[in-house]
Amino acid sequence: MTRTRKNIPPLANQPLANQPKVSRESCVPPPEPSPDLSGIFDNFNPVAFAQALLGFNPDPPQTRILLDTAECGILNCTRQFGKSTVCSVKALHHMETHPDSLVLVITPSDRQSREFVRKTARFVRKLGHPVRGDGDNPVSLQLPNGSRMVGLPCNESTIRGFSEVSLLLVDEAAQVPDELYLTVRPMVAVSKGTIWLMSTPKGRRGFFYNTWISDDPDWTRIAVPATECPRIPAKFLKQEERIHGARSFRQEYLCEFVGDNQAIFDEDLVRSLIRSDVPSYSQRFQRPGYQPPQNPWQVYDWREIKWPI
Repeated sequence: MTRTRKNIPPLANQPLANQPKVSRESCVPPPEPSPDLSGIFDNFNPVAFAQALLGFNPDPPQTRILLDTAECGILNCTRQFGKSTVCSVKALHHMETHPDSLVLVITPSDRQSREFVRKTARFVRKLGHPVRGDGDNPVSLQLPNGSRMVGLPCNESTIRGFSEVSLLLVDEAAQVPDELYLTVRPMVAVSKGTIWLMSTPKGRRGFFYNTWISDDPDWTRIAVPATECPRIPAKFLKQEERIHGARSFRQEYLCEFVGDNQAIFDEDLVRSLIRSDVPSYSQRFQRPGYQPPQNPWQVYDWREIKWPI
């Protein structure tokens, strides 16, 4: 006499070949949809955004950089100030609050552009976003809202072609060629984008120096010497001054544009010898009412002649 077990589902009594197959994917619960964060960052200014969401507490000079809303800004800062870090925070806040925007980062080398994007990627992880590129550029980031960051080294052939750049960052701008800077400037024309130049001085030449000393009112100029950076101890600065010498120390840590050390004559000395109260040779003979001497061999003592200034 055969016994049958009770309470067995009919499916269990069927042959194994007739039972429906169960895939591994059907056993995994579907992923929860990511929360819609669009517009949440609009309630945070860049400083609150950095503190509350990124765990980054800016010092007073960095706070000024984050809060500045000028269309053109130039940052002249000491070494190890953290300009790349604070500008990556500024760029990320811009990307979150401007969907589908393009941030272009120009650096002197490929390594520097990768390092800048890598710093930004660390902050992206803190927001809970996946870190991924845009699929077209090897050094890039793309956020869920469609905003992108692309890092490019100083290569005119690879930079041309970008348009409607919302934020243009030129890191280590004193080492970027003038021709390249003139190439990327038109990229913000249609989008009315923002330009930021960041660097430590490197001689009295180039667009970074000319922009800093110009009287163009459209530019916001921020200088941060090492003496105003709370993270650089005074003891270290004294050591650096002894090692570098006064000339190099002023440029590397005090935000001063120093002339070329290879020149025969010191530029500051030459400038100090130039007098604006003495007319030039051509001005002396082109003044109104001048009458040339009748005797071409006549000799004048220029010290006894009072020339009009």
